[in-house]
Amino acid sequence: MSASNDFFTATSAYSLTFIASIGVVAWLSTPKSARSTDRFTWMWMVFDALIHFSFEAIFLYYSVFGRQVNTSHGILPEMVKEYALADLRWGVAEPTVVSLEILTVLGAGPMACYILKLLAENDPARHYWIVVLCTMELYGGWMTFCPEWLTGSPNLVTSNPLYLWVYLFFMNFVWVVVPVILLYDSYGHIASSLRSVQASKAEKKN
Repeated sequence: MSASNDFFTATSAYSLTFIASIGVVAWLSTPKSARSTDRFTWMWMVFDALIHFSFEAIFLYYSVFGRQVNTSHGILPEMVKEYALADLRWGVAEPTVVSLEILTVLGAGPMACYILKLLAENDPARHYWIVVLCTMELYGGWMTFCPEWLTGSPNLVTSNPLYLWVYLFFMNFVWVVVPVILLYDSYGHIASSLRSVQASKAEKKN
């Protein structure tokens, strides 16, 4: 679909600044004494939770009980309207997107906070919940975009480089790359622990 004539607006600037500030908060909150993988996990979980509890929660609030982002006013819905210029479904409370965001805001956000608690306690049980969370987010991303691709992407605006490469590609692709990295890491920890237990039991039998 065709894009707006304005490539970059004041709303674009403060929306991107808002997202960047969440990244800075996540980075500053990272424990410096932890090992590098745990620092990365901590930073991502803080960023993930804050995005779910802010930007996506704003969208959800203005997309239920008959409300729509496109007909709402104020600085908060304006940020979501900016993203809705790239994905039109976010402006009209499209049921599939709203359904996924209910799970994201009420499920994934609290789960990320719980993983942070387990990280702070150095509890290895976090790896199970990391697998659950990352699987949720990968599936959510797939169900957000696959129906669009199968129908010719009628709601995605790709003629504006900002909308295509920043809003649609980068801001969604990061939720593919990072979960895959964390899944791989947690799989390694879980598999190693299970193999160790299995080997220990085998030794006792012998």
